[in-house]
Amino acid sequence: MSRYQFIDQQRGSYPVRLLCRVLTVVPGRYYAWRKQATLPLASAAPVAWEVALEKAFTRHKKRYGTRRLRVELREEGHQVGRQRLRTAMRARGLRALQPRAFTPRTTDSTHGLRCAPNRLLDQPAATRANQIWVSDITYLPLASGAWAYLCAFQDSFTRQVVGWQVRETMPEELVLSALRRALLARTPAPGLLVHADRGGQYCGNAYRALLAEHGCLRSQSRRAECLDNAQAESLWSRLKTEELEAREWPVFRNLADAQQSVATYFDYYNHDRRHSALAYQSPQTFYLQQLKNTPLDCLA
Repeated sequence: MSRYQFIDQQRGSYPVRLLCRVLTVVPGRYYAWRKQATLPLASAAPVAWEVALEKAFTRHKKRYGTRRLRVELREEGHQVGRQRLRTAMRARGLRALQPRAFTPRTTDSTHGLRCAPNRLLDQPAATRANQIWVSDITYLPLASGAWAYLCAFQDSFTRQVVGWQVRETMPEELVLSALRRALLARTPAPGLLVHADRGGQYCGNAYRALLAEHGCLRSQSRRAECLDNAQAESLWSRLKTEELEAREWPVFRNLADAQQSVATYFDYYNHDRRHSALAYQSPQTFYLQQLKNTPLDCLA
């Protein structure tokens, strides 16, 4: 208990000046402390931006840090900086999910099938939708101890996940079904470059035939160059941080749970999650803006 608190507690029994003299406290400082101590009582209700902060943090399931929260709140009319957000979050025990340090793994490319060259090396960065897609396969842990396998195709420019599939095994059909979904959803014009790693699923005859049927160019990473497919690997890092780490037991109950969870997350990722590379817009909002600003024959 501080001297000020003791004086405040005993002021009903003894004169304040006497208590201050005994405890060597300047009376003016005591009264200033008491005035400050009573201020929170007059404004106990949190201010509007603090209420909006908690709602946004909950709505996005701990996935937003101060950068995205600041954009979210400013769009709601709350002009608040990152430092105030950081202080308010710390006071409320709000901690955003953080991705773990990422170390790319090398895909096993000892399948003996012929890989395509890395055509991204000769390409500038994408400047429109449906110009470059990237793809990869990742593992999802199941409660049984087994694995499910996820393949996704992502638009390099808009960051949208345009097609995906989850199965109990990872034959070539896993990639084919995800690619068919993407082609059906976007119907890209001929010339689309589709990049993946050196996995055997991206070298099969059926996969190559499907790309050729739609006039797509096949591209694959160089041997032992994991960063050639860094954008697709980054998507997995974000998915596993924001979906798996948020669970009490970071595994999926079964295949159906994995499929449902991935569907829910990609819907959120495409339509709600703000992306720093898109000026903190969601991929869907960014894509719709490109539709307005780009001739239809370019977007197809």
